[in-house]
Amino acid sequence: MAKGGFKGGPMRGGGGGANMMRQAQKMQEDMLKMQSEMEERTYSAASGGGAVTATVSGKHELLSLEISPDAVDPEDVDMLTDMVVAAVNEALRAADKAMSENMSKLTGGIDLSGFGL
Repeated sequence: MAKGGFKGGPMRGGGGGANMMRQAQKMQEDMLKMQSEMEERTYSAASGGGAVTATVSGKHELLSLEISPDAVDPEDVDMLTDMVVAAVNEALRAADKAMSENMSKLTGGIDLSGFGL
């Protein structure tokens, strides 16, 4: 080891550790704020050429489901079911994509999924 230890380290008064902790705390606060904002947004998607439209929240809650009367065919309930599932799943994917894109902007592309974020 060099004489005198590492310069600028936490034991030498460089403040690097404290600064890093402040940056990490600020990033966590920013992430929580962004997550809260994203949860308040709504995301919509349609299927069947617009016959079915689903709207979900950023909390993955189905808020509304609109079904065109033209989509209701008593002889083909399976097709209507498929359109509902497709619209809801696409709206959920839109919410996830928006959350992921905003997290990526905030973290500079660093994957923090292993940290429960």
